[in-house]
Formats: sequence, C-alpha cells, structure tokens
Amino acid sequence: MATLLAFLKAIGKYRWHAIAISWLVAIAGWIYVYRMPNDYQVSARVYVDTQNILKPLLAGMATVPNIDEQVAFMRRTLISRPNVEKVMRMVDLDVKAASVKDHEQMVDDLVSQIKIGGTERDDIYTISYNNPNPKLGKEVVQSLLTIFVEGSFGGKKQDSEKAVAFIDDQIKSYEDKLAAAENSLKDFKLHNLDMLPRQGSDYSSKMVELSDQLKQARLEYEEAVQARNAIKRQIAGEDPVAITDAPEAASDNPELDGRIAALNKQLDTLRMQYTEEHPDIISAKRLVASLEAKKKEEAKKRRAVDPGANYSPMLQQMNVSLSVAEAHVASLKVRVDEYASRMARLRAQSTAAPEVEAQLAQLNRDYQVNKENYTKLVERREAAKLSGDLSSATDILTFRIIDPPTVPVKPVGPNRLRLMSVVFGGALVAGLGAALLMSQIRPTFLSQFALREATGLTILGSIGMNWTDEQKIKRRRRLYAFSAAVFVLFGVYGGMVALTLVRQSA
Repeated sequence: MATLLAFLKAIGKYRWHAIAISWLVAIAGWIYVYRMPNDYQVSARVYVDTQNILKPLLAGMATVPNIDEQVAFMRRTLISRPNVEKVMRMVDLDVKAASVKDHEQMVDDLVSQIKIGGTERDDIYTISYNNPNPKLGKEVVQSLLTIFVEGSFGGKKQDSEKAVAFIDDQIKSYEDKLAAAENSLKDFKLHNLDMLPRQGSDYSSKMVELSDQLKQARLEYEEAVQARNAIKRQIAGEDPVAITDAPEAASDNPELDGRIAALNKQLDTLRMQYTEEHPDIISAKRLVASLEAKKKEEAKKRRAVDPGANYSPMLQQMNVSLSVAEAHVASLKVRVDEYASRMARLRAQSTAAPEVEAQLAQLNRDYQVNKENYTKLVERREAAKLSGDLSSATDILTFRIIDPPTVPVKPVGPNRLRLMSVVFGGALVAGLGAALLMSQIRPTFLSQFALREATGLTILGSIGMNWTDEQKIKRRRRLYAFSAAVFVLFGVYGGMVALTLVRQSA
C-alpha cells in the first residue's frame, strides 16, 4: 500500500506532463480513426444443386463426374493466384498497377480480402469481399461468381477432350496394327492352304479322325469282299442257298436242317459259359461242320441230276447280286485307297503341319489381341465423349444465385466507437505511464520513510511547507486548471463518440 501511494504521489508530481501527453495521443488517435476510410462488404450466396436424374441413368455407360468433389475443388482454388489475376483483369484493376511490385501487392491484398464461406453439406456457398469502394467490391464479387460457375465445367471438358485426343491416336495406331495383322494372316492362309486345320480341329485330331475313317472303310471293304465271295461260293455250289421266297429251292432234308439249327443253338449256349477252346464247343463245331459238308454234297448231287439248274431264276438272281457285290467292293476299294493316300499325305506333313498350326495360332492370337484392344478403345472413346458432354451439360450441375452481389449502402467497418474508446484508454495509459517514467528518471523523496530507506540514516525531524495566501490561490487555480483539462478531455471523447454516431446514422 505504501508503494502504491508512493507511485501515485510520483505521478501527481508530473501530472501536467501526463495530461499533456494524454491530450496529444488522444487527439492524434481520434483524428486518425475519424479519417479512416469506410470498409464496405459485398457478398453473394449461391446454391449448387448436385442432385441430377442423369447420374443414375448414365451409370455404366459413361464416367459420371463427381460433382461434390468438383465443386469442393473449385471452392478451394477460387482465390488462387491465377483466378485473382483474372479478376483483376475483369475489373480493370491491373491497369492501376504502376509497377510489378504494385501488381503483386494488389494480388496479395485481394487474396487476403476475399473470403469463401459455406458448407459442402448444405451446398450453399458465400463469396464476400471488403473494399472502401462499394462499386468495385460488387464487380469483384460478380467476377468471382462468374469464375466459380464457369470453372466448374471448363476443367472437366478440357480433360475429356485431351482423353479423347489420346484415345484417337491409340485407335489409329491399332488400326494400322490390325491391317498389318489381317494382311499377314491372309498371306499365310493362301501360302499354306492345304495344311490349314479345319474349324475346331488340329493336326492330331485330324490324324485320329482319318485313321478311324480308314479303319472303318477297310472293315466295310473286308465285309463286302466276304459277302461277294459268299455269293461266288453259292453260285459254284460250295454253299447251300436258302431262299425262303422260292419253295422249290427249299432243302430236301428237313431233318438235317433241324440238327444243324439245334447244334448252333447249343453252341451259342456253350459260348456264353465257356471259351472257344472248351472241348464241348470244339466237338459241337466239328459236328456242325460235318453236317454242313453233308448238306453241300446233297445239293451238288441235286444240281448234277437237274440239268436245267444253271438256267433257274434263282441262279440269275444270284448273278445279279454278284454284280452288285462286285461294284460295292470296287467302290469301297476306291474309298480305302483314298483314305490311305490322305493318311500318307498327313504323315508326310507330320513335321510341317504342327509348325503351320503354331504359326497360325500365333497370328490369330496377335490379331485377336489387337482387335480386342481396338474395340475397347473405340468403346472408351465414345464413353469419354459422353462423359465430356455430360460434364459440360449445364443441367447436371445447377447454380442458383440466392443473394446476388449488390452495392452496399452502409459500411461494415471500421468500428469507430470501439477504436475511439481504445484510443482514449490508450491516451490515459500513455499519460500515466509517461508521468511514472519521468518520476523514475528524476526521482525525489516524497516521505521521511523513503529518505530513510534510501540513505539508511536516522531522520531527526522534518520541516513542513507554510503556504501563503497567494501561493494557496495559485495552487487552487492550478488544481482547477488540471481538473478542467481532464474534464475537457473526457468531453472531447464524448463529442467524438457523438460525431461518430451521427456519421454512421447519416
């Protein structure tokens, strides 16, 4: 408490210096605040409609742009340096720059003064700009709004055009590759026409198929030869001829025919149980053979007894059958020879044919790869074109300006009332601080306690000041004058506040 009283006394000694400094600081600060230019804020609000019916309809047909990311990117890059320089050109601010340094300073000022607000969740964005010139502020915000709307389409459209141009170059390259592959495949097929595999078959399967056909033809040929020989034997009288349609040709010994049939039936039963080397089967076969031989002898005897047998209708019919059998044998022989020659040619080509098949497979594989890539590139080019048209479509991304930029009438700053109060408080603090500083620079002892503390000597006594009447009057006048200076300072502060209020309401 004693220290505080000592400070107050020290300040009171330089009170005139304190009030003078407070007056100087207050007057200078109030004039500066009063002359500060008004700050006008221009803002615009825009709603971005990112929900569109085209997105689900074109899903899978084209690359639908991500509208939310596109708008968010534009919001983050709207106040980039290239965009700010574009705004300066649009509002003719660049012509006011006398030097490169001034131009850079203008760009920095614009970047710091432009504000982008809003949330991606609500799709409502606010563009604001502060400037002492309200008309210029409106032009700047309008230019930013134009860049924000137009920039959402231009970038994607350029990307799509570049993608289409790149794909076109690749398509031309693959067209040349396809033409070369087709020509190579055509020349190869013409040069190796005889050795080319058929549809769905190769050399191995062709060999197997031809081998099976040759075996089948030989089997049929052998069967036809046996059938022809049997007819010959019948004509020669070695085998009996049984024609059920001619009663005169029936056997004259039914008992012998019955025994042969019974033995054949018994032989079939034995074969189901035993092999051909079984004694019962061997004896049955011998008995059947002896009965057949006996039957043939009886037939020869009948033909020898009958001199008109060679002219019978049955013999004529057998001669016709023999001619048919001979023709069938000849045709089968030609078939067997043809299949054998084909097999020989295939075996002769056993080294070249697989190589031809391998080369053909390689050519077909290269051609198919080029064709598939070409087809995919064509499909993707069309998808890229559709995506570019979709990105540039104005109805897939709709901008609705909720609050257009307008020229403001009232400024939003500076807050002169607060600034004048700050200046007034600063002036008082500056005066008191200056007085305290002066008291520390030129210290005086204001009490016996301070003198004793400073010197360490014992104080024997003190002499008080005896004020005369004239000195009391002067002292009183100085007090009145100091009080008046303080009250006038407060009065001037009140006047400046009132003047500010009048200026703001005007």
